[in-house]
Amino acid sequence: MDIIEEQGLSTQEVQERIEKGQINISQDNISKTKKQIILEHTLTYFNLLNIFLAGIIISTGRWTNLTFMGVVTINALVGIYQELKVKKIIDQLTVVTVKKVKVVRNHQEKIIPINELVLDDVIYLENGNQIGSDCVVIESRGMEVNESMLTGESKPVKKKHGNELMSGSFVVAGSGYARVIRVGNDNYSTQLVHKAKHKNKASSEMKDAIEKIIKVLSFVIVPVGIILFISQMAAFPNDQATAIVKTVGGVIGMIPEGLVLLTSLSFILGVGKLARKKALIQEMEAIEALARVNILCLDKTGTITTGELEVEDVVVLGDNSNQNIETIMGAMAYYFDDINSTQKALRDYFQKPDGYQVTAMIPFSSQRKMRAIAFQEQGQYVLGAPEFLLGEDDPILRQVNAFSQQGLRVLLLGRTDKVDEDNSQIGHVFPMALIIIHDCIRKEAKDTLSFFEKAGVEIRILSGDNPMTVSRVAQLAGLKNGDLYIDATTLPEDEIELQNIVKHYRVFGRVKPEQKQQIIKACQLQGLVVGMVGDGVNDVLALKDADCGIAMAAGSDAAKQAAHIVLLDSNFASMKAIVNEGRAIIADIERVSSLYLTKTIYSTVLCLIFAALKMSYPFTPLQLSLISGLAIGIPSFLLTLERSSQLSSQGFLKHVISTAVPCAMTMIVYMLGIGILGQWLHFDAKMYSTYYFLVAGFISFLVVFIVCMPLNRLRAIVASIITCLFYMILLVMPNFFGIYPIISWQVVWTIPLCASSIFVMGAFKEFIRYLYKQHEKRILLKR
Repeated sequence: MDIIEEQGLSTQEVQERIEKGQINISQDNISKTKKQIILEHTLTYFNLLNIFLAGIIISTGRWTNLTFMGVVTINALVGIYQELKVKKIIDQLTVVTVKKVKVVRNHQEKIIPINELVLDDVIYLENGNQIGSDCVVIESRGMEVNESMLTGESKPVKKKHGNELMSGSFVVAGSGYARVIRVGNDNYSTQLVHKAKHKNKASSEMKDAIEKIIKVLSFVIVPVGIILFISQMAAFPNDQATAIVKTVGGVIGMIPEGLVLLTSLSFILGVGKLARKKALIQEMEAIEALARVNILCLDKTGTITTGELEVEDVVVLGDNSNQNIETIMGAMAYYFDDINSTQKALRDYFQKPDGYQVTAMIPFSSQRKMRAIAFQEQGQYVLGAPEFLLGEDDPILRQVNAFSQQGLRVLLLGRTDKVDEDNSQIGHVFPMALIIIHDCIRKEAKDTLSFFEKAGVEIRILSGDNPMTVSRVAQLAGLKNGDLYIDATTLPEDEIELQNIVKHYRVFGRVKPEQKQQIIKACQLQGLVVGMVGDGVNDVLALKDADCGIAMAAGSDAAKQAAHIVLLDSNFASMKAIVNEGRAIIADIERVSSLYLTKTIYSTVLCLIFAALKMSYPFTPLQLSLISGLAIGIPSFLLTLERSSQLSSQGFLKHVISTAVPCAMTMIVYMLGIGILGQWLHFDAKMYSTYYFLVAGFISFLVVFIVCMPLNRLRAIVASIITCLFYMILLVMPNFFGIYPIISWQVVWTIPLCASSIFVMGAFKEFIRYLYKQHEKRILLKR
């Protein structure tokens, strides 16, 4: 039965199903809705807390202390505007990567988006297609399906007439037709959409660390606020309004609202910038994962080579004739309908013969490294990797090795005495010819590999081809130590042994899909951040388990769905710009996070200390707003725009703590010291406020200068201007901030206090560095 002529829905039948709601509406959109964006930037825990605090301030009638709400409002509006702007870009680009499917309608094949499938549609599936809707096989041509994204089992499953195909699985061999049996809410994919794309979340050390900090603060901030209020009521028994204002000042200082905005905004802007560089980020965390990658695994085809192949020569073996070889190869090229780059090269070279009737066929899979076909009268033949079809001592392999050392790919055509379609097995192989094929190396490959070498990223080539061929191609492309190759068929099962091998070799040939996955895991067990670049179904297992999986838009549906990033121009060279942009984003967030966390740490500790001592909290919300705006808000956003690609080798949390903790400890010591000094010198409330505010301001701007190190022209100008602006505002408006004029005799002693804080902060930094070194020594001794 010819399915194209006899099967498929008519336009009217399709319309009837759409009207009944029997359509495969996709819920797999990586872009948020406008409503989601607005809610995520407004209805946050800290925003609601700020609104509550604002209500309390309003009740006191001290409206000048509401300035912090201006910062909250601006943060939300900027976040919403920027994310909506990026959403527009992403929505335009996702059209390129949306899953499509070939259907039979009105007796013709046509390609439609997967979410336009309707119940009873007849779909055509071939090698590399991901199954987007539950269906049942109505004709199988050696179809094999990988269901690992659903079951975790990577062994391909043969599918015959009547077998179900579940959404989320993908075709790894053969082809066939199937009828859709479930769509929309009844579809298996709507229940297991995340399992269907079962991949590791892109690793984000920075996001994890910030989330931990936020989580701790969420639990701590309310009880600390209550304790502080009780103590302030004791400090100001006859002035409830002042007690409330001081309490709000303490609680506001603990909220790192700008850090949350800056992190999410940097990621959002990063997604937009990378989209303009033709990279679709499917998970925002992938930006950091890519920036921190220190080992990158590549599939040779489509990365360092163009993916285009050409048949260079046919070497006839034995007494076979050229004409016979060309006829059989023509049948091999045209009677299989799972098209890949090798198949295209064969079709370009050989002509389709007439009079061949197929009785059995085993389609190619990266697992078997071969394909086989049986004809009714002309015999049974196999085409595949010589190493898999011949014995180890076969003299033909010497010829194969000679070609492989020149960077050429070799396929063996052989006659066989058995083609077992059901079990995908063949009999003994009788060699007939060697088909010599060459890869075209990308012009930009050498430059790209050189970039990664300079960036400290080690490269591993994982290929299904002969290891000598891959090694030669890698060397021609300029890969450092490209001569260190190994045949993956000899890889050990033991994890420790595999880790040592992965550490030493640069090129892995004859790699099966599950071995790519094992190599990725072996790298991760060594504490490395692993990136994987691939485009075929044989890369899917590795892509989904990598810390950052990168697929080519021209690759298979399954690879694109398993990856965290899709290169829309399918050009490996664009990785340079993408990695640089990712590193710049993360480096900037690392730098400015110290500003926010310094305030959070010292505010939290000061709340507890001054509550315990029942002393007046040092700051009002108005004073903190000026310090936060000038010493944190402005420099953090300006420095983020500067774009530095120098990532810290310490890791996010260690890098931030090594800066934030010494600065916060300096602030705590000086605020407590002023509190004690004031009692000894009998300071009045205004004098306390003056000393607290001026010293805290100086230390805050000192932190800005430390974060800006090493100083360049832009950083020096930014740090100097905001420092001068702070003191100019206080010079003009001292009474507004509740302090004495800064040129009066009352504040003269703040000068030595401020100057000494430089040395105290330096001492704390050395102390923290010493503690880290001791900690690292203890870890080494344990090992």
